[in-house]
Amino acid sequence: MTKYRLIAMDLDDTLLTDDLTVSDRTVDAMRKAISQGVHLTIATGRMFASAQRIAKQVGLNVPIITYQGSLIRNLLDEEVLYERSVPAEEARKLYEYTRKHGLHLQTYIDDKLYSFDNGDKLAAYAKQSGIPYIVEPDFDRLPPGNHTKLIIIDDPDKLDALFPILRDLMGEEVHMTKSKANYLEFLHREGTKGHALRFLAEHYGFSMEETIAMGDAWNDREMIEAAGLGVAMANAVPALREIADYVTLGNNEDGVAHVLEKFVLNS
Repeated sequence: MTKYRLIAMDLDDTLLTDDLTVSDRTVDAMRKAISQGVHLTIATGRMFASAQRIAKQVGLNVPIITYQGSLIRNLLDEEVLYERSVPAEEARKLYEYTRKHGLHLQTYIDDKLYSFDNGDKLAAYAKQSGIPYIVEPDFDRLPPGNHTKLIIIDDPDKLDALFPILRDLMGEEVHMTKSKANYLEFLHREGTKGHALRFLAEHYGFSMEETIAMGDAWNDREMIEAAGLGVAMANAVPALREIADYVTLGNNEDGVAHVLEKFVLNS
């Protein structure tokens, strides 16, 4: 049986239960795996500041993958190991399109959230991720810095219809994905969880066969395809369950703990 040495877990709807906590059983399994020398990390669409809090709570001490794979930072000294951002001209193009069509758009610069619109969509997003935000309607008044990620928040069907239109509008340097049904996200083409997982494996000198990736949404596809063992949660979108090597229990049934116990602790 393969000895797995690097394990990446999505946060929302994967490691976290619906009430945004990590169960005792899961924390226990993670600590046992870490004590055996296994490298556990999280791979999330969240910003570093939001993900860092959870990672510290569950006792992780390795670099974490944030912004869908656009930023890998050490947890302790916050050194940046890997960083990709959306080209400024593409970010501006998206801004202009959303202004013309009345869409809610937000961006991240230097690990701070900036929204071009105020309202219910922003309030709900900030509550979910537990982070402060700055409202700045004017693109040219944003602080200097790179756009790590941009998000349009809207009705799922509307976003599905927008996807091909914006795919044509954005350049080859931009990767588009959905982290939740109502979040359409824009990243650098190398800002995926798959790119980040490959980078971390190489950083530690592990082969991809020695990696496990766990997730629930379409933005987890790249890392699930890249990993030696790609795991979808029982609550994952159907398309992800179809391509996974293994489907575990749901996020409210200790699905992450089940994988650690089955493939890591009992091997």
